[in-house]
Amino acid sequence: MGLKSFKPTSHGLRGVIGFTFEEITKTEPEKSLIRFRKQKAGRNFGGKISVRHRGGGARRYLRDVDFKRDKIGVPGKVVAIEYDPGRSARIALVNYADGEKRYILAPLGLGPGDTVLSASDAEIRPGNTLPLRQIPAGTLVHNIELQKGKGGQVVRSAGTAAQLMSKEESYALVRLPSGEVRKIGIDCMVTIGQVGNLEHQNIVLGKAGRNRWKGWRPAVRGSAMSPRDHPHGGGEGRSPRGMDTPKTPWGKPARGFKTRRRKTTDKMIVKDRRQK
Repeated sequence: MGLKSFKPTSHGLRGVIGFTFEEITKTEPEKSLIRFRKQKAGRNFGGKISVRHRGGGARRYLRDVDFKRDKIGVPGKVVAIEYDPGRSARIALVNYADGEKRYILAPLGLGPGDTVLSASDAEIRPGNTLPLRQIPAGTLVHNIELQKGKGGQVVRSAGTAAQLMSKEESYALVRLPSGEVRKIGIDCMVTIGQVGNLEHQNIVLGKAGRNRWKGWRPAVRGSAMSPRDHPHGGGEGRSPRGMDTPKTPWGKPARGFKTRRRKTTDKMIVKDRRQK
């Protein structure tokens, strides 16, 4: 895994930093594990734009990644590491002993020829999945379940890892990449290791066109709009807003305003990520 820069033969290549893709061993996806998803350009079922600045982009297939890792007791052999356009992490194609093929997140250190296993008595090794009850404190984990049997929901992006701090009667204390310490059911399944592709954070797109390839359309500043289109709009030139706070296009405060409604799991937070 590495990065490469380009000769500045054009302004679009000046400053670009991309991947060498040397860890990729298979370029075509497994046909039985992909599906096509129609692009909706940020529109909901009624045709209204619910997510702004989306549209266009290269056509791509969805890879069905196994986040549940519910092949309990069935060993699988990694046959390839592949690129997934839908996520920052790499994915590994696994052939299980019963003949089934699945994609899993590729942790750091996992490569073709390695064996992975989901079981309570599995070895503490990158790629293996175990319940928190069976994992020693201090271990780095990813793809963490928040509800038993639901599949991994957090710590799935490139380079991330959580750390198992300690275990109580029915809960384990896990420190997430944000710094938050959270109680998670001790029987929830997690995968050992750190998610691979650590260099993802060092990528430099270099030009707006690469964002368009990813399906992101331009975002216009509110101060460049008229007052009827945005609270920041209007005025002669760059008009100061005075004591007015930054707002969304719909008039809600954009900074410091709590918008989280569902707080049913707040009781599981032991240490907030904002605490020093």
